[in-house]
Amino acid sequence: MTWPTTRCSSLSRIVAGLLLAALWLAGCAGSAPSERSGATQGSVVEGGPTPPGTGPRLQDPPEVVSRNGVLRTTIVVERRKVRVGNRQLYATTYNGAYMPPTLRVWPGDRIDLTMINSADKYTNLHTHGLFVSPRAPSDDIFISIKYGQSYHYAYQLPRNHPTGTFWYHSHADMLSAPQVAGGESGILVVGNLKQHLPLSLRNITEHTIALKDFQVQGDAIKTHPLSIGASTNRTVNGQQNPVIHIRPGETQLWRLANIGANIYYKLHLPGTRFHVIAQDGVPVGRVYAEDTLLIPAAARFDVLVQGGAPGTTRLETLPYNTGPAGNQFPRADLATVVTSGTPVTRAALPTDLGPYENLSHATIADRKTVVFTENKAGTIFYINGRTYDASRTDFVSTLGTVEEWTVRNDSDEDHSFHLHTNHFQLMSTNGKAHDPTHGVYDTVNVPKRGAIVVRIHFRDFTGRTVYHCHILNHEDMGMMAVLDIVPPGARPRATHSG
Repeated sequence: MTWPTTRCSSLSRIVAGLLLAALWLAGCAGSAPSERSGATQGSVVEGGPTPPGTGPRLQDPPEVVSRNGVLRTTIVVERRKVRVGNRQLYATTYNGAYMPPTLRVWPGDRIDLTMINSADKYTNLHTHGLFVSPRAPSDDIFISIKYGQSYHYAYQLPRNHPTGTFWYHSHADMLSAPQVAGGESGILVVGNLKQHLPLSLRNITEHTIALKDFQVQGDAIKTHPLSIGASTNRTVNGQQNPVIHIRPGETQLWRLANIGANIYYKLHLPGTRFHVIAQDGVPVGRVYAEDTLLIPAAARFDVLVQGGAPGTTRLETLPYNTGPAGNQFPRADLATVVTSGTPVTRAALPTDLGPYENLSHATIADRKTVVFTENKAGTIFYINGRTYDASRTDFVSTLGTVEEWTVRNDSDEDHSFHLHTNHFQLMSTNGKAHDPTHGVYDTVNVPKRGAIVVRIHFRDFTGRTVYHCHILNHEDMGMMAVLDIVPPGARPRATHSG
């Protein structure tokens, strides 16, 4: 096929792009600071918490949907004052919104997306978790779109692309954390997960639960210096403590997605279990239930929840400590869940879901080791003793093979491991085997002074891409490396430790 070409534009094109954006929204229903500095993290905007059940009703983001196999849209990046939680603040927005529209496509679709940069810093776009080419003009995170320029992305999804929840965000070198924290992130959905459910559950209510947090500086979202441990405000779809309604016995599908820059969520809904049907955009082989879900930055879980007895409870994040060199996140309310109305018969939930590829007995072509470390001050972060260099290739892997990677965290705080272009199967954490039916991941937590083992099947795409810690402060401060996926028979071009 013929790929659209890259093009830069004058400010006149920016004006045109802004008009397109307006139509889109109308149609939609010195040295780096230590990331450990700052006060203990808070969760409530000035004025105190909202009494249970009296907050705004949860608003799912509007959607831009593909038509006839193509999603054509424009994203304008600009700084403007918008509603964030319960306040009006300056943010770095996509099409004038802190919570931009959800992009919804289907397997086999093409995404034609023009990004126009009207902000003062260079930026770019990463379609997090999509199984698409890392080469331009697809998911190439090495490009830089400067102020006053535009870039045309074209992503071709394979026909066998999994259905689930993904997201899109800035991946600008050294600026990912401030830009995502400032607002540059949104949800991307592929297909319809309900097709994997029994007929009785095909028409259930679906909600996006997009978790974003913001720190405040004057009348703006603070983006620099950005301290992970500073007081922050957690939102759901950009709302402060919205109300989610469910009937007794009713089953709903919730898309839980941490699309913020740095912080962890440990989700809990008293009296209700989360029945996981997909992880990081991929349906699980076997549904499993959890009372709490640890969601590091960038991770997603698609879950079924069922209404209990009439009453009111809180969707909350429980306290979480990332270690002596990390941060302590306190408990915080995220949303109020009101169970009321005419009861319905509680449905039997599925146990098995989609087919899955189990790499437990795969032939291993190579074994690699990734080691996370950091300096004592928490200002420089390393992978295998080196900070990120876009011009250097750290690992080379061969298309069509399966590799086993050990990701070792030799620091005193949790990190997360994220791989572009291909997902991976989590084999074990700290030596404890992981259930292969629980599916695959693109982002997983690596405990302090611990290790995970993953297996990766390099499928479909060649090209240079990256792997990194998805705590974006850590990524920006060096904890990222380059992987080159090459065709069979290509000559290796990199060395690696381990």
